[in-house]
Amino acid sequence: MNLQPASRKEIRRVGAGVLVCDGILIAALFLLSLVGVGTFSPLRILLGAALGSGVAVANFAVLCVTVQTAAQTDDPKAMKRKFQLSYNIRLFLQALWVLAAYLIPWIHFVAGAAPILFPNVVIFYLQARGKLVAPGNPSAAGDAELEERPGPFEV
Repeated sequence: MNLQPASRKEIRRVGAGVLVCDGILIAALFLLSLVGVGTFSPLRILLGAALGSGVAVANFAVLCVTVQTAAQTDDPKAMKRKFQLSYNIRLFLQALWVLAAYLIPWIHFVAGAAPILFPNVVIFYLQARGKLVAPGNPSAAGDAELEERPGPFEV
């Protein structure tokens, strides 16, 4: 199945956001090691962040494929079953990854497990900035062509 252009765009945006979050995570782990909380092991941290981010973005991509295929289904019960099965499988695979990040000694646990949460952080950020909108609602996208809205302290 080919992904629709909107799905590809969202996967790229979430992937880029996850990379930004990875940078913040790595910087935070470095700063924590400077004050004596944990040790900074670059190889373990980079490996954990890379693999965890891969799992997180792949999970989001599977979600996009599921939504795209379920949208083509006419039966609401079949659609619900498809969503529920996809959710259960994706949640199970995330739990397996977190367990693997804990058990595999050459992966930093926090750097491996934290990226699972990053797509949610990116989506919340995009929603708060008005960058995540339905295709039929361009006014919420914050286009420059639209009339300017007053700021939070303006009337």
